[in-house]
Amino acid sequence: MAKDFTFDVVSDYDVAEVSNAVDQAQRELGQRYDFKGTAAKIDFSDGKAGVQIEGDSKNQLDAVLDMFQSKLIKRGISLKVLDTSSEPVQGGKEMRWTVPFKKGLDQDKAKQITKAIRDQYPKAKAQIQGDSVRVSSTSKDDLQGVIALLKQQDFDFPLDFQNYR
Repeated sequence: MAKDFTFDVVSDYDVAEVSNAVDQAQRELGQRYDFKGTAAKIDFSDGKAGVQIEGDSKNQLDAVLDMFQSKLIKRGISLKVLDTSSEPVQGGKEMRWTVPFKKGLDQDKAKQITKAIRDQYPKAKAQIQGDSVRVSSTSKDDLQGVIALLKQQDFDFPLDFQNYR
């Protein structure tokens, strides 16, 4: 019997890389001339479950977020990790914007992934296991094709591939 090759599809991000991106954004905030003497700052919120951006205006918050997004891109983190659906809150002279990170696959997201795999690669088996999807096949080429297919799909959540065996 042929050995099955497997990998897991998860919705996750590298916490160390995100932490490095926040540190770089904080350093750049301290050095940039357009942020000198303003309330602009970025820091983790809720124990690294998101970032809190502070500033004088909505435009400044957007500028800080744009700078942070560029740091994430340079570190290979998908921008789909950021949940920017919430609105900034005005508090006195300053505005605060809490941007949580998206993490984990729920049933609906996992079903979208398995359906996409089944439509294109009927020989590959996709099983939902908690907050991940295990994909197995007897051919490594099929698994590499599945990874390429999932990277091409436009899901509204970040995907990561782990435990490739």
